[in-house]
Amino acid sequence: MIYFDHAATTRVLPEAAQAACQVMTEDYGNPSSLHALGKQAAQRVEEDRRTLAQALGCQPGELYFTSCGTEGDNWAVRLAVHLGRHRGKHIITTAVEHAAVLEPCKELEQQGYSVTYLTPDRTGRVPAEAVEEALREDTVLVSMMLVNNETGALQPVGEVSRLLRGRRSAALLHTDAVQGFLKVPFTPKSLGADLLTLSAHKIGGLKGSGALYIRSGLRAEPLLRGGGQEKGLRSGTEPTPQIAAFAAAARLGAQRQSEHIAYLHDLKAYTLDLLRAQVPGLTVVSEGDAPHICAVSLPGRPSQVVVRFLSDRGICLSAGSACHRGKASHVYGAMNLSKAVRDGMLRISFAPSNTREEADALAQALTAATRELVAAGR
Repeated sequence: MIYFDHAATTRVLPEAAQAACQVMTEDYGNPSSLHALGKQAAQRVEEDRRTLAQALGCQPGELYFTSCGTEGDNWAVRLAVHLGRHRGKHIITTAVEHAAVLEPCKELEQQGYSVTYLTPDRTGRVPAEAVEEALREDTVLVSMMLVNNETGALQPVGEVSRLLRGRRSAALLHTDAVQGFLKVPFTPKSLGADLLTLSAHKIGGLKGSGALYIRSGLRAEPLLRGGGQEKGLRSGTEPTPQIAAFAAAARLGAQRQSEHIAYLHDLKAYTLDLLRAQVPGLTVVSEGDAPHICAVSLPGRPSQVVVRFLSDRGICLSAGSACHRGKASHVYGAMNLSKAVRDGMLRISFAPSNTREEADALAQALTAATRELVAAGR
Protein backbone atom coordinates (compact mmCIF):
# COMPACT_ATOMS: atom_id res chain seq x y z
CA MET A 1 0.00 0.00 0.00
CA ILE A 2 1.29 3.45 -0.98
CA TYR A 3 0.08 6.20 1.35
CA PHE A 4 0.03 9.86 0.32
CA ASP A 5 -2.55 11.09 2.86
CA HIS A 6 -0.35 12.11 5.79
CA ALA A 7 -2.22 15.38 6.27
CA ALA A 8 -5.20 13.25 7.32
CA THR A 9 -3.23 11.08 9.72
CA THR A 10 0.11 9.35 10.06
CA ARG A 11 1.28 5.87 10.92
CA VAL A 12 2.17 5.65 14.61
CA LEU A 13 5.93 5.65 15.02
CA PRO A 14 7.33 2.47 16.60
CA GLU A 15 8.94 4.53 19.36
CA ALA A 16 5.60 6.21 20.10
CA ALA A 17 3.78 2.88 20.18
CA GLN A 18 6.45 1.48 22.49
CA ALA A 19 6.10 4.44 24.86
CA ALA A 20 2.32 4.04 24.96
CA CYS A 21 2.63 0.30 25.56
CA GLN A 22 5.04 0.83 28.44
CA VAL A 23 2.65 3.26 30.11
CA MET A 24 -0.35 0.97 29.58
CA THR A 25 1.38 -2.12 30.99
CA GLU A 26 3.97 -0.80 33.46
CA ASP A 27 3.49 2.87 34.41
CA TYR A 28 -0.29 2.51 34.42
CA GLY A 29 -1.15 4.34 37.64
CA ASN A 30 -3.61 7.20 37.84
CA PRO A 31 -1.53 10.39 38.12
CA SER A 32 -3.91 11.69 40.79
CA SER A 33 -3.37 8.70 43.07
CA LEU A 34 -1.15 9.25 46.08
CA HIS A 35 0.56 5.84 46.11
CA ALA A 36 3.88 5.06 44.46
CA LEU A 37 2.44 3.99 41.10
CA GLY A 38 0.30 7.12 40.93
CA LYS A 39 3.24 9.37 41.74
CA GLN A 40 5.29 7.58 39.09
CA ALA A 41 2.56 8.22 36.53
CA ALA A 42 2.32 11.89 37.51
CA GLN A 43 6.07 12.27 37.17
CA ARG A 44 5.93 10.65 33.72
CA VAL A 45 3.23 13.08 32.55
CA GLU A 46 5.35 16.05 33.59
CA GLU A 47 8.44 14.58 31.90
CA ASP A 48 6.41 14.15 28.71
CA ARG A 49 5.12 17.71 29.01
CA ARG A 50 8.71 18.97 29.23
CA THR A 51 9.65 16.92 26.18
CA LEU A 52 6.80 18.34 24.13
CA ALA A 53 7.52 21.87 25.34
CA GLN A 54 11.15 21.53 24.29
CA ALA A 55 10.11 20.36 20.81
CA LEU A 56 7.68 23.29 20.50
CA GLY A 57 9.97 25.87 22.07
CA CYS A 58 7.92 27.01 25.05
CA GLN A 59 7.70 26.56 28.80
CA PRO A 60 6.15 23.31 30.08
CA GLY A 61 3.66 25.28 32.15
CA GLU A 62 2.25 26.82 28.96
CA LEU A 63 1.13 23.45 27.54
CA TYR A 64 -2.17 21.77 28.37
CA PHE A 65 -3.00 18.32 27.07
CA THR A 66 -6.25 17.90 25.13
CA SER A 67 -7.97 15.06 23.31
CA CYS A 68 -7.33 16.42 19.79
CA GLY A 69 -6.73 19.47 17.62
CA THR A 70 -10.45 20.14 17.37
CA GLU A 71 -10.75 20.44 21.14
CA GLY A 72 -7.76 22.75 21.24
CA ASP A 73 -9.20 25.02 18.55
CA ASN A 74 -12.60 25.17 20.25
CA TRP A 75 -10.99 25.92 23.60
CA ALA A 76 -8.79 28.65 22.12
CA VAL A 77 -11.68 30.44 20.41
CA ARG A 78 -13.91 30.32 23.47
CA LEU A 79 -11.11 31.31 25.82
CA ALA A 80 -10.18 34.33 23.71
CA VAL A 81 -13.73 35.66 23.51
CA HIS A 82 -14.23 35.08 27.23
CA LEU A 83 -11.09 37.04 28.09
CA GLY A 84 -12.15 39.83 25.73
CA ARG A 85 -15.82 39.89 26.73
CA HIS A 86 -15.57 43.39 28.23
CA ARG A 87 -13.68 44.83 25.25
CA GLY A 88 -15.75 43.80 22.27
CA LYS A 89 -17.49 41.13 20.20
CA HIS A 90 -15.57 41.10 16.92
CA ILE A 91 -13.53 38.16 15.61
CA ILE A 92 -11.27 37.95 12.57
CA THR A 93 -10.52 34.60 10.97
CA THR A 94 -10.05 33.23 7.47
CA ALA A 95 -12.40 31.43 5.15
CA VAL A 96 -9.90 28.58 4.84
CA GLU A 97 -9.64 27.62 8.51
CA HIS A 98 -10.35 24.12 9.75
CA ALA A 99 -13.96 23.49 10.70
CA ALA A 100 -12.80 23.32 14.33
CA VAL A 101 -12.35 27.10 14.16
CA LEU A 102 -15.11 28.00 11.71
CA GLU A 103 -17.91 26.16 13.49
CA PRO A 104 -17.32 27.80 16.91
CA CYS A 105 -17.17 31.17 15.13
CA LYS A 106 -20.52 30.48 13.46
CA GLU A 107 -22.01 29.57 16.81
CA LEU A 108 -20.67 32.80 18.31
CA GLU A 109 -22.30 34.76 15.48
CA GLN A 110 -25.62 33.36 16.65
CA GLN A 111 -24.79 34.73 20.10
CA GLY A 112 -24.29 38.26 18.81
CA TYR A 113 -20.62 38.27 17.80
CA SER A 114 -19.47 39.78 14.52
CA VAL A 115 -17.05 37.59 12.55
CA THR A 116 -14.99 38.70 9.56
CA TYR A 117 -13.98 35.80 7.30
CA LEU A 118 -10.99 36.80 5.16
CA THR A 119 -10.83 35.25 1.70
CA PRO A 120 -7.57 33.92 0.23
CA ASP A 121 -5.99 34.50 -3.15
CA ARG A 122 -5.78 31.78 -5.80
CA THR A 123 -2.85 30.17 -3.97
CA GLY A 124 -4.80 29.88 -0.71
CA ARG A 125 -2.85 32.60 1.10
CA VAL A 126 -4.43 35.40 3.12
CA PRO A 127 -2.27 38.55 3.25
CA ALA A 128 -1.59 40.29 6.55
CA GLU A 129 -2.92 43.49 4.98
CA ALA A 130 -6.37 41.91 4.93
CA VAL A 131 -6.21 41.49 8.70
CA GLU A 132 -5.12 45.12 9.08
CA GLU A 133 -8.08 46.32 7.02
CA ALA A 134 -10.51 44.20 9.05
CA LEU A 135 -9.09 45.11 12.47
CA ARG A 136 -11.40 47.12 14.73
CA GLU A 137 -11.16 48.50 18.25
CA ASP A 138 -13.62 45.86 19.41
CA THR A 139 -11.69 42.95 17.85
CA VAL A 140 -10.96 40.41 20.58
CA LEU A 141 -9.56 37.50 18.55
CA VAL A 142 -7.63 36.89 15.35
CA SER A 143 -7.50 33.18 14.49
CA MET A 144 -5.29 32.26 11.53
CA MET A 145 -3.93 28.79 10.87
CA LEU A 146 -0.21 28.40 10.25
CA VAL A 147 -0.33 25.82 7.43
CA ASN A 148 -3.49 25.07 5.51
CA ASN A 149 -4.36 21.40 5.64
CA GLU A 150 -5.64 21.25 2.03
CA THR A 151 -3.21 23.43 0.10
CA GLY A 152 -0.06 23.58 2.23
CA ALA A 153 -0.20 27.38 2.05
CA LEU A 154 1.72 29.09 4.84
CA GLN A 155 -0.19 31.97 6.39
CA PRO A 156 1.60 35.12 7.70
CA VAL A 157 0.93 34.54 11.39
CA GLY A 158 4.12 36.24 12.57
CA GLU A 159 3.44 39.26 10.38
CA VAL A 160 -0.08 39.49 11.77
CA SER A 161 1.31 39.40 15.31
CA ARG A 162 3.64 42.31 14.57
CA LEU A 163 0.73 44.17 12.99
CA LEU A 164 -1.40 43.71 16.12
CA ARG A 165 1.40 44.96 18.34
CA GLY A 166 2.02 47.91 16.04
CA ARG A 167 -1.64 48.86 16.22
CA ARG A 168 -1.62 48.26 20.00
CA SER A 169 -4.57 45.97 19.58
CA ALA A 170 -5.76 44.01 22.60
CA ALA A 171 -6.93 41.17 20.34
CA LEU A 172 -5.50 37.75 21.14
CA LEU A 173 -3.84 35.79 18.34
CA HIS A 174 -4.61 32.09 17.94
CA THR A 175 -3.03 29.83 15.36
CA ASP A 176 -3.98 26.28 14.48
CA ALA A 177 -0.48 24.83 14.05
CA VAL A 178 -1.62 21.23 13.66
CA GLN A 179 -0.17 20.92 10.14
CA GLY A 180 2.83 23.12 10.86
CA PHE A 181 4.31 21.48 13.96
CA LEU A 182 7.70 19.96 13.08
CA LYS A 183 7.02 20.64 9.38
CA VAL A 184 8.02 24.31 9.36
CA PRO A 185 10.38 25.94 11.89
CA PHE A 186 8.63 28.10 14.48
CA THR A 187 8.07 28.65 18.17
CA PRO A 188 5.04 30.31 19.75
CA LYS A 189 7.26 33.27 20.62
CA SER A 190 8.59 33.64 17.06
CA LEU A 191 5.00 33.68 15.79
CA GLY A 192 3.81 35.98 18.55
CA ALA A 193 0.93 33.61 19.26
CA ASP A 194 -1.11 33.82 22.44
CA LEU A 195 -2.81 30.49 21.79
CA LEU A 196 -1.59 27.63 19.60
CA THR A 197 -3.07 24.23 18.81
CA LEU A 198 -1.28 20.89 18.25
CA SER A 199 -2.38 17.34 17.42
CA ALA A 200 -0.41 14.15 18.06
CA HIS A 201 -1.60 11.95 15.20
CA LYS A 202 -0.23 14.33 12.57
CA ILE A 203 3.34 13.65 13.72
CA GLY A 204 3.31 9.90 14.39
CA GLY A 205 1.55 9.91 17.75
CA LEU A 206 -1.79 8.37 18.72
CA LYS A 207 -5.21 9.65 17.74
CA GLY A 208 -7.07 11.13 20.69
CA SER A 209 -4.26 13.37 21.89
CA GLY A 210 -3.36 17.00 21.39
CA ALA A 211 -2.23 20.10 23.23
CA LEU A 212 -3.08 23.76 23.57
CA TYR A 213 -0.36 26.34 24.18
CA ILE A 214 -1.62 29.17 26.38
CA ARG A 215 0.84 32.03 26.70
CA SER A 216 2.04 32.62 30.22
CA GLY A 217 0.15 35.48 31.79
CA LEU A 218 -3.25 34.74 30.26
CA ARG A 219 -5.86 34.01 32.92
CA ALA A 220 -7.48 31.00 31.33
CA GLU A 221 -10.96 29.77 32.17
CA PRO A 222 -11.41 26.01 32.71
CA LEU A 223 -12.56 24.03 29.71
CA LEU A 224 -13.75 21.12 31.84
CA ARG A 225 -14.47 21.26 35.56
CA GLY A 226 -14.04 18.32 37.86
CA GLY A 227 -11.03 16.79 39.54
CA GLY A 228 -8.68 19.68 38.82
CA GLN A 229 -6.22 18.05 36.42
CA GLU A 230 -4.12 20.24 34.09
CA LYS A 231 -3.90 22.94 36.77
CA GLY A 232 -7.67 22.99 37.04
CA LEU A 233 -8.21 24.03 33.43
CA ARG A 234 -9.06 20.65 31.90
CA SER A 235 -10.29 18.15 34.43
CA GLY A 236 -10.36 14.46 33.70
CA THR A 237 -7.91 11.61 34.22
CA GLU A 238 -4.89 12.19 32.00
CA PRO A 239 -4.66 9.86 28.96
CA THR A 240 -1.15 8.81 29.93
CA PRO A 241 -0.49 6.38 27.02
CA GLN A 242 -1.46 9.00 24.43
CA ILE A 243 0.62 11.65 26.18
CA ALA A 244 3.65 9.36 26.28
CA ALA A 245 3.30 8.57 22.58
CA PHE A 246 2.88 12.27 21.73
CA ALA A 247 6.07 13.15 23.59
CA ALA A 248 8.03 10.32 21.96
CA ALA A 249 6.90 11.35 18.48
CA ALA A 250 7.70 15.01 19.18
CA ARG A 251 11.17 14.15 20.49
CA LEU A 252 12.02 12.18 17.34
CA GLY A 253 10.48 14.77 15.06
CA ALA A 254 12.46 17.58 16.65
CA GLN A 255 15.72 15.64 16.40
CA ARG A 256 15.21 15.02 12.67
CA GLN A 257 13.29 18.15 11.74
CA SER A 258 15.85 19.79 9.45
CA GLU A 259 16.62 16.52 7.69
CA HIS A 260 12.93 15.70 7.21
CA ILE A 261 12.04 19.18 5.92
CA ALA A 262 14.79 19.06 3.30
CA TYR A 263 13.78 15.56 2.21
CA LEU A 264 10.10 16.43 1.94
CA HIS A 265 10.76 19.59 -0.08
CA ASP A 266 12.87 17.54 -2.51
CA LEU A 267 10.34 14.73 -2.78
CA LYS A 268 7.43 17.08 -3.33
CA ALA A 269 9.29 19.00 -6.05
CA TYR A 270 10.20 15.71 -7.75
CA THR A 271 6.59 14.53 -7.59
CA LEU A 272 5.13 17.75 -8.99
CA ASP A 273 7.65 17.83 -11.86
CA LEU A 274 6.78 14.24 -12.65
CA LEU A 275 3.01 14.85 -12.60
CA ARG A 276 3.32 17.92 -14.80
CA ALA A 277 5.34 15.97 -17.34
CA GLN A 278 3.39 12.73 -17.38
CA VAL A 279 -0.27 13.25 -16.46
CA PRO A 280 -2.38 14.72 -19.29
CA GLY A 281 -4.46 17.73 -18.27
CA LEU A 282 -3.20 17.88 -14.71
CA THR A 283 -3.13 21.34 -13.09
CA VAL A 284 -1.01 22.18 -10.07
CA VAL A 285 -3.29 24.37 -7.97
CA SER A 286 -0.96 24.83 -5.01
CA GLU A 287 2.65 23.77 -4.70
CA GLY A 288 2.32 24.38 -0.98
CA ASP A 289 4.73 26.44 1.10
CA ALA A 290 4.95 23.69 3.70
CA PRO A 291 7.12 20.78 2.58
CA HIS A 292 4.54 18.02 2.94
CA ILE A 293 1.32 19.18 1.24
CA CYS A 294 0.37 20.15 -2.31
CA ALA A 295 -2.88 20.28 -4.26
CA VAL A 296 -3.45 19.31 -7.90
CA SER A 297 -6.50 18.91 -10.08
CA LEU A 298 -7.68 16.80 -12.98
CA PRO A 299 -10.33 19.24 -14.27
CA GLY A 300 -13.46 17.47 -15.41
CA ARG A 301 -12.56 14.22 -13.63
CA PRO A 302 -14.55 13.89 -10.37
CA SER A 303 -12.04 13.61 -7.56
CA GLN A 304 -14.02 10.97 -5.69
CA VAL A 305 -13.90 8.74 -8.74
CA VAL A 306 -10.16 9.26 -9.10
CA VAL A 307 -9.57 8.60 -5.38
CA ARG A 308 -11.45 5.29 -5.65
CA PHE A 309 -9.56 4.41 -8.85
CA LEU A 310 -6.24 4.94 -7.10
CA SER A 311 -7.37 3.13 -3.95
CA ASP A 312 -8.29 0.07 -6.00
CA ARG A 313 -4.67 0.08 -7.20
CA GLY A 314 -3.16 0.37 -3.75
CA ILE A 315 -2.55 4.14 -3.63
CA CYS A 316 -4.17 6.27 -0.91
CA LEU A 317 -4.65 10.02 -1.18
CA SER A 318 -7.62 12.31 -0.74
CA ALA A 319 -9.70 15.01 -2.38
CA GLY A 320 -9.09 17.30 0.62
CA SER A 321 -9.61 17.29 4.36
CA ALA A 322 -10.84 14.00 5.78
CA CYS A 323 -13.25 16.06 7.91
CA HIS A 324 -15.29 16.96 4.80
CA ARG A 325 -16.51 13.34 4.51
CA GLY A 326 -17.19 13.68 0.80
CA LYS A 327 -18.67 17.20 0.94
CA ALA A 328 -17.35 20.04 -1.20
CA SER A 329 -14.27 21.72 0.27
CA HIS A 330 -14.86 25.20 1.66
CA VAL A 331 -11.14 25.86 1.16
CA TYR A 332 -11.18 25.25 -2.58
CA GLY A 333 -14.45 27.15 -2.83
CA ALA A 334 -12.94 30.18 -1.10
CA MET A 335 -10.03 30.20 -3.57
CA ASN A 336 -12.36 31.16 -6.42
CA LEU A 337 -11.36 28.19 -8.58
CA SER A 338 -13.48 27.16 -11.53
CA LYS A 339 -16.01 24.39 -10.90
CA ALA A 340 -14.14 21.99 -13.16
CA VAL A 341 -10.92 22.52 -11.19
CA ARG A 342 -12.70 22.24 -7.82
CA ASP A 343 -14.42 19.02 -8.84
CA GLY A 344 -11.11 17.43 -9.83
CA MET A 345 -9.05 18.43 -6.78
CA LEU A 346 -6.61 15.98 -5.20
CA ARG A 347 -4.46 16.58 -2.12
CA ILE A 348 -1.09 14.83 -1.96
CA SER A 349 0.57 14.84 1.46
CA PHE A 350 3.94 13.30 2.20
CA ALA A 351 5.96 11.86 5.06
CA PRO A 352 9.64 10.98 5.27
CA SER A 353 8.69 7.34 4.70
CA ASN A 354 7.54 8.12 1.13
CA THR A 355 9.96 7.49 -1.75
CA ARG A 356 10.55 8.60 -5.33
CA GLU A 357 9.55 5.12 -6.44
CA GLU A 358 6.16 5.70 -4.84
CA ALA A 359 5.92 9.04 -6.63
CA ASP A 360 6.65 7.23 -9.91
CA ALA A 361 3.82 4.79 -9.15
CA LEU A 362 1.46 7.69 -8.40
CA ALA A 363 2.26 9.36 -11.73
CA GLN A 364 1.67 6.12 -13.59
CA ALA A 365 -1.62 5.51 -11.80
CA LEU A 366 -2.90 9.04 -12.45
CA THR A 367 -1.95 8.72 -16.11
CA ALA A 368 -3.89 5.46 -16.25
CA ALA A 369 -6.81 7.11 -14.48
CA THR A 370 -7.06 9.89 -17.07
CA ARG A 371 -6.92 7.37 -19.89
CA GLU A 372 -9.41 4.85 -18.48
CA LEU A 373 -11.86 7.42 -17.14
CA VAL A 374 -11.95 9.13 -20.53
CA ALA A 375 -12.64 5.77 -22.17
CA ALA A 376 -15.42 5.14 -19.67
CA GLY A 377 -16.89 8.59 -20.25
CA ARG A 378 -16.36 9.72 -16.63
